[in-house]
Amino acid sequence: MANLASTRTAPSLPQAAAVVRLLKPVTWFPPMWAFACGAVSSGVSLGDRWGLVLAGMALSGPLVCGASQAVNDWFDRHVDAINEPGRPIPSGRVPGRWGLYIAIIWTAVSLAVALALGPVVFWAASFGMAMAWAYSAPPFRLKANGWWGNAAVGLCYEGLPWFTGAAVLLAGVPGWPIVTLALLYSAGAHGIMTLNDFKAIEGDTRMGVRSLPVQLGVEGAARTACAVMALPQLAVIGLLFFWGKPLHAAAVLGLLAVQLVMMRRFLAQPVQRALWYSGLGVTLYVSGMMVSAFALRALA
Repeated sequence: MANLASTRTAPSLPQAAAVVRLLKPVTWFPPMWAFACGAVSSGVSLGDRWGLVLAGMALSGPLVCGASQAVNDWFDRHVDAINEPGRPIPSGRVPGRWGLYIAIIWTAVSLAVALALGPVVFWAASFGMAMAWAYSAPPFRLKANGWWGNAAVGLCYEGLPWFTGAAVLLAGVPGWPIVTLALLYSAGAHGIMTLNDFKAIEGDTRMGVRSLPVQLGVEGAARTACAVMALPQLAVIGLLFFWGKPLHAAAVLGLLAVQLVMMRRFLAQPVQRALWYSGLGVTLYVSGMMVSAFALRALA
């Protein structure tokens, strides 16, 4: 009887280290950087508002982004059990339905913090969380198609945090120059997301995930990714010149010129060099984001 009772006990609690890994801190930097760009672009002096900025960065990174990672791992648990059994959920270090519970709890905490930062931030965070669930969960599961899934991630990793960073300091809806640059850098991030798909072409093909490399082939997806990254930056450069910020425009142009040189090397061997370009080229891309943010700050 004792043995039978022991088999009916509730599953153990998840390991703390496994929960941290489930939330994937390595993924928090892009939205936190974009939030910082938004804060800079607002033109508002930080003064005694550092607490707001830190709370907003926590919202963008550990909370909203962390929740999205938990959601993704829960709905990918069956695939991960085959391809990556060492992950927290398939390995059992996050047992039972705790992966789902953590995703729900982290979503609720994110929305509570967003509400405390103001109604505009709350609605932006609500949209971001809705996109995070739609990206991974049926019936939408946007990640199953590279066009929709990459667009959702690009928007939520770059544009939405930028918008939120400005909204936190402005205590309202940012103006159209901020929104325009946030959307342009979100569009470019679609190409960045495609870079991540080159490492999983075989698995995506077998699992029916229609990433761009699967849909367009390796060469077609590589060319598309480069174009999608470069064209929005050209639009940003044009706007900065139009707004009377030629030095900032020239700086972004210089960063783009280096990316174009690197893109040629990437296009020669997309599968082998996607990770290389993702590490170096994307650094130049996000550097241009901050340069553009300072240009907007000077306009304010």
